[in-house]
Amino acid sequence: MLEPIIHGFILALGLILPLGAQNIFIFNQGVNYKGLKSVVPVIITAGLCDTVLILLAILGVSIIFYSIPVLQVIIYCVGLVFLIYMAWALWHENSTKMNQQERMSIKKQISFAISVSILNPHAVMDTVGVIGTNATLYHDERKIAFTIATIIVSWLWFISLAILGKYFHRFDKTGIYIKALNKISSIIILIVALMIVKQLVQLFMS
Repeated sequence: MLEPIIHGFILALGLILPLGAQNIFIFNQGVNYKGLKSVVPVIITAGLCDTVLILLAILGVSIIFYSIPVLQVIIYCVGLVFLIYMAWALWHENSTKMNQQERMSIKKQISFAISVSILNPHAVMDTVGVIGTNATLYHDERKIAFTIATIIVSWLWFISLAILGKYFHRFDKTGIYIKALNKISSIIILIVALMIVKQLVQLFMS
């Protein structure tokens, strides 16, 4: 029983560690709020979205997804538009002038968390393609153990990111480093968007 747990843990950790739109958003929310309590809606929403994606992937939706090329194109296009918007928003965000009233409402936090989780093509591809495929190695209780391990990693990682952002906020009193981080995050997201454009071209040419 230990093998699928270790497998699920390492696989999920490897997929979630790279700096992507979802990680950047959760970390920035931790940075922008003094208390972790204010970031709870983001953590819960992102965790639930990942849980749903993992469950759908392991239940076999990956087979349907990869058998319908049009569905892949739609997800890529919607995700591309959102990533470009997020990159623009991060680039123009001025953290030094941000106050409590200007911060996101709970409704906006939740909607953005859903967007970076569900409309992020790479997150969907990783979950559906990689986790879904690896889950086929196990059956019954072993598959359940593998599934639970991957889900736990997501939740622990999101909580850790928010906490890390909170301490970064305490370290950067002037907001200069946060502003620089937003610029770097914006560039990273644009690079991800360019990778999606490349994949879209490959899909149309195939």
